[in-house]
Amino acid sequence: MMVWSLACSHIVIILVIRLSYCLHISDESLREELHEMLIPTILKPSTCKLDCPLNLHFYYIQFFPIPADRHYRIFGLFVINPLPMEAEKLEVDLHLARGRIVKAGMKHLGTISFDEEQMMLARNFQEMFLKVLLDRSEFTVSHVMLLGNSETLQFNSTFYLLLPIKQELYGDIFMIDWPTVKRCLSSPVFKDPTGVSAHGSYLPDESLRLLDNMYSKTDVVGSLIFAPHIKTFFVIHVILNELNARSEYDGATYEDHYKERFGIKLSHPEQPLLHAKQLFNLHNLLHDRLRETTEGGRELMEHFVELPPELCSLKIIGFSKDMCSSLSLLPSLMCRLENLLVAIELKDVMLSSFSEASQISASGILEALTTERCLERISLERFEVLGDAFLKYVVGRHNFLTYEGLDEGQLTSRRSAIVNNSHLYELSIKRNLQVYIRDQHFEPTQFIALGRPCKVVCSADTEVNIHTDSRENCNLRCTKSHHWLHRKTIADAVESLVGAFLVEGGFKAAFAFLHWVGIDVDFKDSSLYRVLDASSINLSLTNHTDVDELEELIGYNFKHKGLILEAFVHPSFNKHSGGCYQKLEFLGDAVLEYLITSYLYSAYPDLKPGQITDLKSLAVSNNSLAYVAVQKGIHKYLIKDSNYLSTAVNKFENYIRLPNSEKDLVEEPACPKVLGDIVESCVAAVLLDSGFNLNYVWTLVLMLLEPVLSFSDMHMNPMREIRELCQCHELELGLPEPMKADGEYHVKVEVNINSQVISSAAANRNSKVARKFAAQETLSKLKNYGYTHKNKSLEEILRDARKKEPELLGYNEEPIKVEADISAEMNNLKIGKERDANISFQNTEISIRGTLRTSSQRTAGNTMFSKDDVSIERNNQLKVAKQNACLPKGTTQKNIRKEYHGDMVNKTAKSFLFEVCAVSYWKPPEFELCKEEGPSHLRRFTYKVTVQIRGPSETLLECYSDAQLQKKAAQEHAAQGALWYLRQHGYLPKDEVRV
Repeated sequence: MMVWSLACSHIVIILVIRLSYCLHISDESLREELHEMLIPTILKPSTCKLDCPLNLHFYYIQFFPIPADRHYRIFGLFVINPLPMEAEKLEVDLHLARGRIVKAGMKHLGTISFDEEQMMLARNFQEMFLKVLLDRSEFTVSHVMLLGNSETLQFNSTFYLLLPIKQELYGDIFMIDWPTVKRCLSSPVFKDPTGVSAHGSYLPDESLRLLDNMYSKTDVVGSLIFAPHIKTFFVIHVILNELNARSEYDGATYEDHYKERFGIKLSHPEQPLLHAKQLFNLHNLLHDRLRETTEGGRELMEHFVELPPELCSLKIIGFSKDMCSSLSLLPSLMCRLENLLVAIELKDVMLSSFSEASQISASGILEALTTERCLERISLERFEVLGDAFLKYVVGRHNFLTYEGLDEGQLTSRRSAIVNNSHLYELSIKRNLQVYIRDQHFEPTQFIALGRPCKVVCSADTEVNIHTDSRENCNLRCTKSHHWLHRKTIADAVESLVGAFLVEGGFKAAFAFLHWVGIDVDFKDSSLYRVLDASSINLSLTNHTDVDELEELIGYNFKHKGLILEAFVHPSFNKHSGGCYQKLEFLGDAVLEYLITSYLYSAYPDLKPGQITDLKSLAVSNNSLAYVAVQKGIHKYLIKDSNYLSTAVNKFENYIRLPNSEKDLVEEPACPKVLGDIVESCVAAVLLDSGFNLNYVWTLVLMLLEPVLSFSDMHMNPMREIRELCQCHELELGLPEPMKADGEYHVKVEVNINSQVISSAAANRNSKVARKFAAQETLSKLKNYGYTHKNKSLEEILRDARKKEPELLGYNEEPIKVEADISAEMNNLKIGKERDANISFQNTEISIRGTLRTSSQRTAGNTMFSKDDVSIERNNQLKVAKQNACLPKGTTQKNIRKEYHGDMVNKTAKSFLFEVCAVSYWKPPEFELCKEEGPSHLRRFTYKVTVQIRGPSETLLECYSDAQLQKKAAQEHAAQGALWYLRQHGYLPKDEVRV
């Protein structure tokens, strides 16, 4: 007994330490850390000299406006290396103001050679338009200098060129529009001021007097000008020959308007006015602006103004309106392309480790790496919700099968240690995932490209000063592309990538990714068979419930009846030596959460992640599942030994059966947790009995939860609802501590409205239930005062949401073949006699070996069997020690059990051995049938148990049983031999054992 107590204490100590660590990390997860953000390798400058002639890959950028009433200048992208195929197929919706959309894509047109002069022109042109887009204040002066070939490429700069192209009149041939490039760069603003003549020699009808000089009309049209009187840049569309400053304007003339509004007397009012469009401000076009569309819908007309030429200073010739329209799109397009290339790099990294990475698209990976802070139309959050539920299920399944000796609380703690944010963060960092995460919205002012190098040079010496934790510097772009990331964001990337692999590649691809990232979810088929075999101990309960009737009720015929019996055994019932439903509940909770998440994710593609989470919480809440249990009548099969529980269940059942009109007249009783638990354990029983065939379980869940999944009667938790309502209206919420009197908790909920306190009180044996009742009453009072939610309720959102046929997402693993339990048909197991059998250990063979290799693992739904390949090498010599372990004379199974378990006479040596391995953090013991002998009616079985002992040197312990008439007896005999060895060699403290 003391050994077991010590083992329990050991487990408790570990869990307490782990919980403390998790709480610490939970606080830490909100802290931001500085990490580098990966720049696409394919866009980085190569070692070649860029001012030398070189061949660049040519990609034609296609624009398709919706509606198609705008013209866009054709542009080309030129890069050193060819883009990956998935990048070539990039298609982006760029959202403009007022609901307008431009669809952009690319087409590879081969390579094109640049000589030294052309490279200089191309770089100068790109520098020019980037200044216009992002640093246009430099053009308010009379002269602008372009760096050209003198520009220094920064360490993390990208190299690509964006140039206007033109199509030949005949044929599908595109080429760079060098005349337009040269015309723009020949503008007076780029020339030496001393070399520019004060007056151009133009005919009067062919020229216009502008603020800074006389220019040809052909140069003015399609040019960029600056109007100093309003400090604004415009693009000249046409010259309005029919209008001048003396034309009528707003009840007067243009001349009068400028004199009254700006105090400017025009010197040349006879000149025709210029039809001009204001130069745009660059925006993030990856943001979804459809919701910003005005009630009038899309605005089809462009806005132009009329300007007197003499108030305009010409800046760039040939900088047309169509060119401006295209240039406004290019930075957002390149931002998406860069991000996609980063996702492709991550895909290539994963593909080098596991072939299943080919099943996921780069766009899916990009979505899984893009956070909500990017303000884009893609976000990792939906993938994260799905991945979180899947991870909980597969890790829970792995633990359930691997650590048979742990109870549901210990299994939950072990699973939490794997799926919590701190552990996922560590795994993500080990795989360097943080460099791929996109967590900043595209800020045009921070756009860096060839022609606009990064000016914030970051090094180890300057990093601390550059990147402070102040909000002003959070989006500062440096030469190392540093950005601040929450630890939780880094952890979320693992879950979102799991979700992406699950959606696009199924379970097998998701398993491969989890294995790559460092999470073990594999298991052996034999682990399931052990669970199935062990369930036969519950067959003695068949006289306590009608199994056939229960099977008919849930629509599933069990091969192993012991599973469904165990699923309905309450812990209060201790009249048998089997288990209760709690471990099955652990597994059922996990699979149910995944199935409901899959249902919501697939059925409601437009729901936000938070809404999916809220609906999932409603569907799998204890109240919802308890309602299902009562409505389906499965609660009647609960095997329990508690009068209080029976009363509580009956009381809740009577309430559920009441008509809705009568429910409002009585107090809702507390919902017994057991009712929800048996639904989860029932689901787990089907899952195990079917060999993890989720198709069966999916059908069962849809049938059982049909009334819940209709969401026809949704009730948000009253405490959450009142908190959100108070937060929405900035009301002060008071929650005094509950007071206990006469066996009940007395609870108040108070809301302060303009110094007036609205309060409600309630009492119940359960403080949470009392708080719920008080909150409900307070909510009613607040609504009577006119306080309602400003946003749509979940019920309204669901009613308006687009709904599709729900799918079981990703399930593509092969179920394990499960045979019927022959013991269920015989139903004559005498477990007590088996345990008390006098089994001698005189001939128990124990083999100790140095190093263990190989196992039969179930990976991604496939079973791979191989014989144990055991080898040892210590000090470069092979040493295999086999010995016959002679136990003390007179040792029997009965007293050996007492020696190791004290008064816990219901514990078997096999289960205790599993517990010893679990608390020692060893792999679970493996039982293998080594020999069958004798005639069919007197068959004898010999089993071997293998224990991998971890220590200063890894040791393999193998114990062989005597030949026994029953498999369980042989397994028990081998387990007792292993326990004897562990005790004799100090792995089980002798002085702690009670005899």
